[in-house]
Amino acid sequence: RLVAGLMGRALSAMRDRPDRTGELDSLLTAMKTSDGAAEITRASKSNLAFAFIAMSGARRRDITTFYAFCRLIDDIADDNQRDPETKRRELALWRQSLRGETAGESALAKPVRDLTSRYPIRPEMFEEIITGVEMDIDIRRYVTWDELRVYCHRVASAVGLVSIEIFGYKNPRSRDYAIALGLALQVTNIVRDVARDLRADRIYLPGEDLAHFNYAEEDLRNGVTDTRFIQLMNFEADRAENFFAESTRLLPREDHRSMLPAEIMRSIYQALLRRMKLDNFRMFEKDYQLSKTEKAGRAAAQLLKIF
Repeated sequence: RLVAGLMGRALSAMRDRPDRTGELDSLLTAMKTSDGAAEITRASKSNLAFAFIAMSGARRRDITTFYAFCRLIDDIADDNQRDPETKRRELALWRQSLRGETAGESALAKPVRDLTSRYPIRPEMFEEIITGVEMDIDIRRYVTWDELRVYCHRVASAVGLVSIEIFGYKNPRSRDYAIALGLALQVTNIVRDVARDLRADRIYLPGEDLAHFNYAEEDLRNGVTDTRFIQLMNFEADRAENFFAESTRLLPREDHRSMLPAEIMRSIYQALLRRMKLDNFRMFEKDYQLSKTEKAGRAAAQLLKIF
């Protein structure tokens, strides 16, 4: 359930799918003949891939490689055809291959390792993302926001911290921006995917929040969307909005241009969040998304801001 942080489910970004088993098969087929990064990116319909229009050259190639890595490890953790032990074994292989050539490694492993020689990216930064997707193997409920925040950091903010090294930045405060935006994107994903996650027996809404609004898990299972539910979802949406606002405040002026892909993601996800809020969070009735035209408009608006 990775949201690619600044890049969308993050790793925000990579969750725009009800069932990805067939998609995963096609991506693995692509991996047999090349590192597969471009094929994986083209196969994705996520908001993250849309943000790539703001990049070109080597940086675009490298963010594509990183995105493909995120997609693959997320697919391993989410694949219903793999048992938990197989998932852990395959993710352990990825951990090994991040530090050196390993027997049986993915064709994508070397391009991912190469990123550590071109940018100030340490293997531990990739490993934190792997730790995040591993949490989805066993954990299906979170009691407190503090617990959930750890998960959100690993599957979103950690992705953002790698992404900005590839984007390039001047001011170290951009790292704080990446962390805040990653949290905003991931909480937005959680709000959007409440019904979808429930079908997979996953509830990311903190138990303490449900209790605060006297809304039980059984209510969620029954699709109860009364005043309690609306208040609960507004509470979560406000949390995301606060992180969006924090990220905007933290973005250094001198890094506006390099953070353009991230700002495109912010604009798209913030519009999605507001749409859900205005519609009283009818995620049990429909899926929320922006059209390609709406995304293009928001991307163009961000492009104009830097000129």
